[in-house]
Amino acid sequence: MNQIIKLNWRSPDQVARQPGHRQDMDYTFIKNRDFILFSSQPWEADLGSNFKDIARELAKFNRVLFVNRALDRVSLIKDKGNPELTGRLASVSMGINSLEEIQPGLWIFNPRTILESINWIPVPVIHDMFNRLNNRRLANQINKTTAQLGFTDAILINDNDFIRGRYLKEMVTCTTYIFYKRDDMLGIKYFQRHGPRLQAELLKEADMVATNSAYLADIARVYNQNSFDIGQGCDLDIFHLTQTAAPVDILDIKKPVIGYTGYISAWRIDVDMIKYLAERLPACNFVLIGPVDVLFRTDTLKEFRNIHFISSKPPSELPQYIDHFDICINPQVLNAITIGNYPRKIDEYLAMGKPVVATKTEAMELFDGHVWLCNDKVMFAESIREILANPGKFMSQQARDKRIQFARTHTWESSMGRLGNAYLQLKRNDLKTTGKKETHGLSAKLQQTAAILFVVAYLLFVYIKFIFY
Repeated sequence: MNQIIKLNWRSPDQVARQPGHRQDMDYTFIKNRDFILFSSQPWEADLGSNFKDIARELAKFNRVLFVNRALDRVSLIKDKGNPELTGRLASVSMGINSLEEIQPGLWIFNPRTILESINWIPVPVIHDMFNRLNNRRLANQINKTTAQLGFTDAILINDNDFIRGRYLKEMVTCTTYIFYKRDDMLGIKYFQRHGPRLQAELLKEADMVATNSAYLADIARVYNQNSFDIGQGCDLDIFHLTQTAAPVDILDIKKPVIGYTGYISAWRIDVDMIKYLAERLPACNFVLIGPVDVLFRTDTLKEFRNIHFISSKPPSELPQYIDHFDICINPQVLNAITIGNYPRKIDEYLAMGKPVVATKTEAMELFDGHVWLCNDKVMFAESIREILANPGKFMSQQARDKRIQFARTHTWESSMGRLGNAYLQLKRNDLKTTGKKETHGLSAKLQQTAAILFVVAYLLFVYIKFIFY
């Protein structure tokens, strides 16, 4: 099952429509191997997912087990009554659809376990003790399933989950452990209690770190020299001009339409920017399509009649909406998460030939020359005005074709080729890929003993206080 295929990647039909693409670039594709993909997001999520696309791409030449995000105690309470939760509980209790082959060589696995919700625990040693228990539950489920499928010499890729996947390297039967860092999650409040410590530890211990931007690779390289930017791929097959009537829910919105698709989150989208653009460009209608989080202040935008929120749509329907946008935007708020984030929506917009205006970040510099990159809201508004004032220049067929050609250089095939290059370099250097070892042995046992003693002492203290006081 161990095979690495080195190819000179020259897809004639793609190269012909991709000016500037390096035709002499050598890619190494990993083939005939077993992969375990440990996901931080459920497969059934409506939004586009890098990890799902990676799973599909790897499954073309390998066997892939996609480990769905396991349920936890809090989600059982919060999502009570959700049909999807009911289905997952049936999987846990009775094994219904716990393992499903959705295409040849690609299995979706729902772990038959419930994890404890432990992020509230303030003491690191106690948190880590329970986290090890959670990791062990997951590892037992994964090992049982890989044995059932006959997996050998597996490569385990962890999708940016430094809590649930913290100890899987030592617990799951695998020969190589890769941490896939696609966002800097430490910018989210939930992860700030234990995240900095756990992520640093995991980055150091991983055999290899793969990222989707050079910025994130630089962050990872501080902890692990085997950190590689493998780029971002996009599944652009459905993103092309539809030439159909506008969807019913935007049919009556007058042009020009300035559109956004994706998660409408307070830590990703600049609500003040949206407000400013609506004020300065009253003739434009701003359409935002996607789920809205509870922290995004939609109430401050209700007074604007030219701002329209449209409910989340399946990825297959998004091209119909984007087709009727005059300009696409990505008004990101600048923070630790977005500065290094690669927004795949930009490639989707460009693949449909649309002019794009976006907040300038380090990760977005890759798009310089193809996207209007703006440092502030004033520049953002002026860029929209410039495009609308010069349709012959910026909305011509020639301009559209140039954007489409650029977007289609960002494929999952090339991203997985770069992953293969990094993996081959790792193996050549014979670095750290020694497989499953209980490297924490004595230290882990001491931590668990100390945590148990602490809990016993605390309970004894509470009991004595209750009895005597």
